[in-house]
Amino acid sequence: MYTLNWQPPYDWQWMFGFLGARAVTGVETVTDEYYERSFTCDGHQGLFRVTPVEALCTLQVTLSDGLIPVADICLARIERLFDLTCDPQQIATTLGELGAARPGLRLPGAMDAYEQGVRAILGQLVSVSMAAKLAARVVALCGEPLKDFPEYTCFPTPAALAAADPLALKALGMPVKRAESLIHLAQSVVDGTFPLQPPEDIERGMKALQARPGIGRWTANYLALRGWQAKDVFLPDDYLIKQRFAGMTPAQIRNYAQRWQPWRSYALLHIWYTENWTPSVDSEVAGIQQ
Repeated sequence: MYTLNWQPPYDWQWMFGFLGARAVTGVETVTDEYYERSFTCDGHQGLFRVTPVEALCTLQVTLSDGLIPVADICLARIERLFDLTCDPQQIATTLGELGAARPGLRLPGAMDAYEQGVRAILGQLVSVSMAAKLAARVVALCGEPLKDFPEYTCFPTPAALAAADPLALKALGMPVKRAESLIHLAQSVVDGTFPLQPPEDIERGMKALQARPGIGRWTANYLALRGWQAKDVFLPDDYLIKQRFAGMTPAQIRNYAQRWQPWRSYALLHIWYTENWTPSVDSEVAGIQQ
């Protein structure tokens, strides 16, 4: 067993709820007490489980035998998935009143930027639950059963998804263009041209993503938010954000959000999960709206 640490406060109930709503059947299991999933890395595959011990501010991590050779990589990815290096006090200072109600909110990352890219594309114009169902269907079609754990399947490797028939993917319930964009994404990972690590310039990296088939601005921003766990991303085109900032254009929303730099990703989460939140009407906003 391995142990990772975090700085309190940490809202584990919210985090497990967020991941549970998006859990892919066959890959992930989320309960009130733990998060468990299959994982493949550098030719090794296995199962891991994480269990928070809130009284000690630690995360207990159990890896199956297949992941022991890549334990360091797994622990680093888990640390990123659960945003364990976050300094909540630093973020609270910047967010002020916006973050006061949920000081333990963290930025859910991803175990793999490629996987998160696939899931972001599948989530285009569908509900959270439908996106998870589509991902489960893709896993069932292209994934490999996890040895020694027959109830689990590994998320499809880039090579497996790149070799998929777009019509077979379309039959799972998605437009053929979306199926083709999944295959293109997977092929670019195989070719080594997809940025699996956060680029030095996140803004430029997001614009580059939009040049890829099937990746618009929202998808690129969401991929950066979770796949790269970029800390300073805001989604002014997001449906719920536009509702929260009623009457404001995306450019005005973007200007308003500058007050939360360099932690706009956390501000985004707080606005998403704070019902009836509205922007303050102050001189700065008035100037923006003129």
